[in-house]
Amino acid sequence: MNTGIGARIPRKEDSRHLRGTAQFVGDIKMQGCWEAAFVRSPLAHARIRSIRIPDGAEGRVFTVDDMVDLLPIRAESSLPSYKTSDHPALARGKVRFAGECIAVCIAPTRAEAEDLAETVIVELDPLPVHVGVESALAPEAARLHDDWPDNLFLSTEFDSDLSDARAQATVVIEREYTTARQCMVPMEGKGTLAFWDGKADQLVVYTSTQVPHLIRTGIAQCLQLDQGDVRVIAPDVGGGFGYKCVLQCEELVVSWLARSTGRPIRWTEDRREHLTAGANTREHKYKLTAYADDTGRLLGLDADIWVDVGAYSVWPFTACLEAAQAGGNLPGPYDIGAYACRTHSVATNKPGFTPYRGVARPGVCFAMELTIDAIARAVGRDPLEVREINLVHGSAMPYTNITGKYYDTGDYPEAARQAARMIDVAGFSKRKQAAEKEGRYLGIGFSSFTEQSAHGTKVFASWGLALVPGYEQAMVKLAPTGSVEVKSGNHSFGQGLETTIAQVASEWLSVDIEQIKVTMGDTGMTPYSTGAYASRGMVMAGGAVSKAAEELSLRIRAIGAHLLQCDREETELKDGAVFCGAASVSLKQIAQAWYLRPDMLAENVNTMGLEVTEGYKPDIDTGVFTYATHAAVVEVDIATGKVEIQDYVIFEDCGRRVNPLILDGQSYGGAAQGIGTALFEEVIYDSAGQPLTSTLADYILPGPAELPSFRLGHSETLSPHTRHGIKGVGEGAAIAPSGAIVNAINDALCPLGAELTSIPATPRRILEAIFMAQDASTREAAE
Repeated sequence: MNTGIGARIPRKEDSRHLRGTAQFVGDIKMQGCWEAAFVRSPLAHARIRSIRIPDGAEGRVFTVDDMVDLLPIRAESSLPSYKTSDHPALARGKVRFAGECIAVCIAPTRAEAEDLAETVIVELDPLPVHVGVESALAPEAARLHDDWPDNLFLSTEFDSDLSDARAQATVVIEREYTTARQCMVPMEGKGTLAFWDGKADQLVVYTSTQVPHLIRTGIAQCLQLDQGDVRVIAPDVGGGFGYKCVLQCEELVVSWLARSTGRPIRWTEDRREHLTAGANTREHKYKLTAYADDTGRLLGLDADIWVDVGAYSVWPFTACLEAAQAGGNLPGPYDIGAYACRTHSVATNKPGFTPYRGVARPGVCFAMELTIDAIARAVGRDPLEVREINLVHGSAMPYTNITGKYYDTGDYPEAARQAARMIDVAGFSKRKQAAEKEGRYLGIGFSSFTEQSAHGTKVFASWGLALVPGYEQAMVKLAPTGSVEVKSGNHSFGQGLETTIAQVASEWLSVDIEQIKVTMGDTGMTPYSTGAYASRGMVMAGGAVSKAAEELSLRIRAIGAHLLQCDREETELKDGAVFCGAASVSLKQIAQAWYLRPDMLAENVNTMGLEVTEGYKPDIDTGVFTYATHAAVVEVDIATGKVEIQDYVIFEDCGRRVNPLILDGQSYGGAAQGIGTALFEEVIYDSAGQPLTSTLADYILPGPAELPSFRLGHSETLSPHTRHGIKGVGEGAAIAPSGAIVNAINDALCPLGAELTSIPATPRRILEAIFMAQDASTREAAE
């Protein structure tokens, strides 16, 4: 059976997960391990007057004053006007969001540690609280960081001349859009277990992370250790979605405790901690003005974007990644001649903003796709027609857009056409008319996007980051028994990377993936990688494995040729053996010649052996672009505001599909998360900055009853710049649902004159839009 590139096979990881043999941070057994619990701030903004530790708790309760050798997290950037924010692992002098860590307690069990935390008394003097960008940007607003002149981490501006667009436009669309703050809600929260390995004289940290090599760097810096004194191991990780690609305060505290107390220390995040102290993504506000002609051709776009980035800048990506991505990606897949955008990364009394699946693009796609539909309504054309005249056509590829994004391959209008065919847009009008006769409201909506994947060194350097990814490394080895070992510093946490990089090795080496052992995410055992984020895993780690496996295949063929007494060019590697005509020698025989019978080798054998480490990055350094169009049909109950998704289709192109089964799973999962963004998920704060959605009874996730049966379509336009033509696809399906679903809702409500511009599109917001439209209609009739 073929298990190489293109094979639709189950994940290697699934066996241990289904059998219960997987090992997460919470599963690790270690003698003498104590558990940690944190004392967290009950207030969103306050000065710490005192912290009183109960008598007899010395050595079991720690504050920042005990950790004099632990440096705060500081995410640097070279961008002009960027302001740094020191984030102490335990609060020093002041707390800036509800849930911030103030003290840590340790005990033999988590329950005892939590009981101890209840006895710690913290006296706080409240300060003014900013729960939104408007309050934080007020001229006399209290400063979150006392040495700052305002509450802005960074403002940026992009400006191409809009004067011609304004002069030529016959249609001007003005809209304001908002997206809610969200939590990532992975199945497994954060978790860390650390101990000091006396034999290796090394701090060993097991942590639930996407980026073990980066976390090693961050821990070493903050604990002021040489990186050789720190080993970070990512065990099985139960989902990340970006939440686990930054350095966490809890990782630093647990590491410091393990080193200082000499005993293993573990902390695992509970769900309430996540929903309060981890409420840190997606919150945007847009003010857009679009200039178009009578056909709906988009001539120019003017935008202001505010991102509520919370109190601290996360390491290493900073608080400004989201706004930078928003400003750079707002034009999306569209051919726009003129564009101006100002972005504002605003500090508020909320947890620090971390990347989440799609990084800014769910917000910009929502804003852009609703604007396209608004233009279509204004010029009286079908939204699909307006998309087709504005999307970048295949004949224009490769195409550099207005913000400098280099679109390598694709046909964006064709993806929209294919999605329209799949959802039967031609027959929908009849269904809608029939529903209207029954007093029902159906709508159809579309959403197109591009997904920049495997961003290169130049892209990250342009964001001013202090830590910039470069070459991805991987090791591939033919073991003495003829099996294959693959080692990658990247990590697999649900996206199937353990399987897909094995498939790449299988493609080159003709070995079934059951005979390929993959080791990932251990800084003591794997080559350097900055990890899994930005849809880079398959492009970068897959590319590195491909390059190493290709070189290994040449070495294998050379030894095989010698054993078969022929030239290497006459050989073929297939079916687990090297062939020369009808004669063959197995990979096991070749491996045994190298490891056990070197007397059988040629005098001029390559002494580098059967173990290859290679570094890789794509031929271009600007990333490669996946693209897709989503389409949704919804029914809106105008009496209750409830939305039912009746049909949902996705047509996408991610280059070469390494494993179509895993790709389908990625699409299903991403679209489910996107539906959560569109209809359900919202972190709500009161005016004092208290999170009101601290349980899953309040923070609503979509479940099976709320999700449609997704239908998928694919094309494969290979990138000329990556090995095997692969593009990243991990984030894409989460980007488009809000645009498609809310466009469908607005289409359903169009007869009522109602329009939604905020997500999630909850029943309350839908009913408010209907009532506002009715009030406006009544006032207009009265006039």
